[in-house]
Amino acid sequence: MTSWHSWTKIALVLMGTASAVGSVRAEVGDPQLRTDHPWYPGELACSTFERLFATQAELYERVVGVKPVTEEQKALASWLWRNTHYYHGEEGVLDLWGQGFTRGLSPWTRDYWTGLFAHGFGLCGTTHAQWTAEMEALLGHNRGRCVGVNGHNSFEVFLTGGPYGAGKWVLLDHDLSTVIFDREGRALLSIAEVQRDWKRLTDRRFAPERQHGWLVCGLHPSDGAAYQAYNTAEYLNGYSGVPPLIHLRRGEKLRRYLRPGLNDGKTFVFWGRNYNTGGIPGPERANTWVNQPEKMYGSRTGAGHRPGQARYGNAVYTYQPDFTGTAYREGVLAEDDHQVTFEFYTPYIIAATPPNNEPWGIYESGCRNGLVLRGQARCRVSVSIDQGRSWHDCGTFTDGMDLTDRVKGSQQYWIRFHAPAKALAQTALTMITVCQANPCTMPHLRDNGSRVQFLDSGRAVVSAGPNLPQAEAHRSAGKFGTPNVTLEVATPRKETALVVYAAAHVLSGNPPRAEVKYQIDFSTDAGKNWQSLVKDWTISRRGDEPPDFFSQSLCWGKANCGDSAASVVRVRFHNNGGKNYARAEVHLVYRTRGDDATKVTFAWTDDEGAHCAAHRFASCRGRTGPLTWTVPTGRYVQTRWVELEPD
Repeated sequence: MTSWHSWTKIALVLMGTASAVGSVRAEVGDPQLRTDHPWYPGELACSTFERLFATQAELYERVVGVKPVTEEQKALASWLWRNTHYYHGEEGVLDLWGQGFTRGLSPWTRDYWTGLFAHGFGLCGTTHAQWTAEMEALLGHNRGRCVGVNGHNSFEVFLTGGPYGAGKWVLLDHDLSTVIFDREGRALLSIAEVQRDWKRLTDRRFAPERQHGWLVCGLHPSDGAAYQAYNTAEYLNGYSGVPPLIHLRRGEKLRRYLRPGLNDGKTFVFWGRNYNTGGIPGPERANTWVNQPEKMYGSRTGAGHRPGQARYGNAVYTYQPDFTGTAYREGVLAEDDHQVTFEFYTPYIIAATPPNNEPWGIYESGCRNGLVLRGQARCRVSVSIDQGRSWHDCGTFTDGMDLTDRVKGSQQYWIRFHAPAKALAQTALTMITVCQANPCTMPHLRDNGSRVQFLDSGRAVVSAGPNLPQAEAHRSAGKFGTPNVTLEVATPRKETALVVYAAAHVLSGNPPRAEVKYQIDFSTDAGKNWQSLVKDWTISRRGDEPPDFFSQSLCWGKANCGDSAASVVRVRFHNNGGKNYARAEVHLVYRTRGDDATKVTFAWTDDEGAHCAAHRFASCRGRTGPLTWTVPTGRYVQTRWVELEPD
C-alpha cells in the first residue's frame, strides 16, 4: 500500500511538471469500427450491451423472420448470437490470485467482456458463467444461472410472461447448442423437466417440428446425455467489467489479424490450449457454428466436424514514442532525469509463442513474441504487472529483447526505461505487444463494396485488477479476505474521470443466503461523501433448484462520476452478512485530452487478388453519429487484417 501511494504521488508531481512544458495532445480514445458484413460486422456492433442487443435483435429478425419482443424471443436471439460468435475451447487462464497460472481459488475468466473479446472461446462452465452477465443486462437481476449436469456445466434462463407466467427456469445451453421445447412446441423446458425424459426429448428425430427451426443438440447428437443429471446451481458466477476500450497514443498503431499466423503466416501467438490441429498451433474447434452461422437455423444435421472450423486471432500493438518532442508523454506515467515509465492496457490478453508443442506450453518459461522491444537504446529495462507494487529487472536493453514471460496472460503492464527522455531520442525505441483476440468481434468486409462506419468516444481506461495483486496495489482501507475493502484509483495524467466500473468476487456460501445485501459505493472527494454504485444487491432464490450450490458469486455495476471533474476515485465494497471478499477490481474510464484523426487500413483478398486500402477519419468528438467509408471489394472477399493508427 505505502509503496503504491508513494509512487502515485511522485508520478503526479512529475507529470504535472511534464505537462507544463506544453503541447497539444494528439491521441485517439476508443476508436471502433463496424462494417455491413451480415454476421461479423465488428466491435461497434457489440462493444456495449445496448449495441449488442440491437445487433442481436436485427440478426434474429433477419434469420427467423420475427422481431424479438417477448422474453423468450430475446433469450433465443442472445443464444443465436452466442452460438455463432463463441465456441467451446480451453482458454489460457489469468494469474488472478498472484500464485501462478492455474493456481488459486478459481483461475478461470469470469468477466464477460474479456471472455468475448480476448478469447471468443471457453469451457462450458467458463462461457456460461460469463453469459450470466449478459442475461443480467438483458432481462434483469439474476435471470441466468450456470447449472451442473452430467459431465457438463449447462445454462438456464428465467423467463416470464406468456406460457411462463410469473417465471420459470428453462434450458438455454449455447455450449451444446441446445434448447428444447415441449411436445406441442409452446414453451421451452427446464433441465429438471428434460431430465425426466431426456432420451426422448434430446432425440433429434422426436417431433422435430416442435423446435421451430432449432436443432436439438446442434453440435453432436449424443450431447443430450448431459441432461440425465441435475446437480448444482451457480448464481451470479460471472460478471461484466469494463467494456472494451482501446487507447492509441501518437506513434502507436493496432493491427488485428483475423486468422492465426500474423503477417508472415507462420508466427503463432496465442493464449489457450495448443491443439496443433492441421499443423497450426493454438486453440481451435471443429464442432461449432462459428464461421458458418448461416447454417444454424433450420439445420437438420448439425454443425459437423471440420478441424480448424474456428480459431483465434491476434491484436498487435506497435508503439514507437517520439522522444524529440512531447508527444511521448501521452503514454507516460512518470519521468525524471533517470527514467521514463510507460503504461499499457488492452481489452485483449497478452499472448505467447510457447517454447514447445506441449498442450500447455504457454505456462512454461521461454515463451516469445508477446512483448518485444526494438531499437538502439542502451539502458536498463524494468517491468511491473501489479501497478508498480513490484518490479522485475529485465537487464540492459537490446534490439529484439523479448519480455513475454514477464507479461504473458495479462491485460496490462508498466515498463520503465532507466534513462531520461532526451537519451532515448533517435533510438527508434519500439514496443511490440501481441495479444490474442476473438476474430468474431473484428470487422469483416463483405463482397462487392463494403461500407465501414467509424466512431471514437475520446475515452480510455485505467484498471485496478482483475488480478488480486493489481487490486492490492490500490487498496486504501479494509482488507481482502474480510467483509470490507476499499480501493483508490487515479487517472494516469490527472485526466477527468467519467465512469467507474467495479466488481467483487465474494465467498457467498453454500447455499447462498438471499437476505444478505451487498453494497458498492464510490467517492470522488477522498471519502468525504459517498454515492451508491450498487445498492442492496442480493443473491435471489427462485424457481426449482438442484440439491447443491456454488459457494462463490460476483457483484458488479457501474456509475457516472458526475460533474466532479475528479481524477481520483475511491470504491468500497461491504455487506451485512459477514461475507468475505476474495478479490475486487475497479476500472476508471476517463476523457483523453487529444482528438487526433484516425487512419484506418484494411487488407483483404478477393477474386482479383490481394488489396490494401486506407482512409482518414476525423475525430468524432462533438458528433452525434459515426463517419462512413466504402471499401472497394470484389467477390469472394477474405479479410486479412485491419489497422488503426492516430493520424
